[in-house]
Amino acid sequence: MSNIYRAFENGKAFIPFLTCGDPDLETTAACVRECVKNGATLVELGIPFSDPTAEGPVIQGASLRALQGGVTTDRIFDLVRDLRRDVTVPMVFMTYANVVFSYGAERFISTCQKIGIDGLILPDLPYEEKGEFLPVCQKYGLDLISLIAPTSENRVAMIAREAEGFIYLVSSLGVTGMRSEITTDLGSIIRVIRQNAHVPCAIGFGISNPRQAHDMAALSDGAIVGSAIVRLIERYKQDAPRYVGEFVASMTRELNG
Repeated sequence: MSNIYRAFENGKAFIPFLTCGDPDLETTAACVRECVKNGATLVELGIPFSDPTAEGPVIQGASLRALQGGVTTDRIFDLVRDLRRDVTVPMVFMTYANVVFSYGAERFISTCQKIGIDGLILPDLPYEEKGEFLPVCQKYGLDLISLIAPTSENRVAMIAREAEGFIYLVSSLGVTGMRSEITTDLGSIIRVIRQNAHVPCAIGFGISNPRQAHDMAALSDGAIVGSAIVRLIERYKQDAPRYVGEFVASMTRELNG
């Protein structure tokens, strides 16, 4: 059983996303620890990329600030080594295929295994091209996490059958970002996922408040929140960890209340 499955064992999973290095890696580390202290059961760590095509303006801005601040993949690996001294929940990287490819897939993924990363999300990697990274991930025990979007349509069952770790269900068309309402008919997509997948399913993109998190988790096994957290960090900078902790606490209370 994948280590990631632990995040879904005791109720609905709350999965925060943070852009590593915005405003600096020390603040990222403090925010991760606050997230876990306040009930996060799995953490997504974003490795910044210069052309983050799946991201809205909030996370794009965070990536740009992190890169301008001198963040590198190696420094993010060091961040994870530090976190693993006391953070025991599963952690996954979310980044882009070019980041892994340019670093060297085998070198990148083998390092992930050594430092305690449990999975990898590559939003720009089409299902049909995952063979470029999947064998290496399997060699080193990393789950290559699949995304399913409202546009996946007749491919949902196929993707769900082969999914590892958990399925990241994209709630809405377009890029990441906070939305006032999520109107996609997710119920029908989740029915197909349930009939075919042997892993949990969490919903992300657009969740910005406890009510939305509750509604999305009621449909699925958990909620993923990125832009709302990244915006708090943008606003409060080095003082953000306390505010991030309070926000995560409000979300996890609603999820399993």
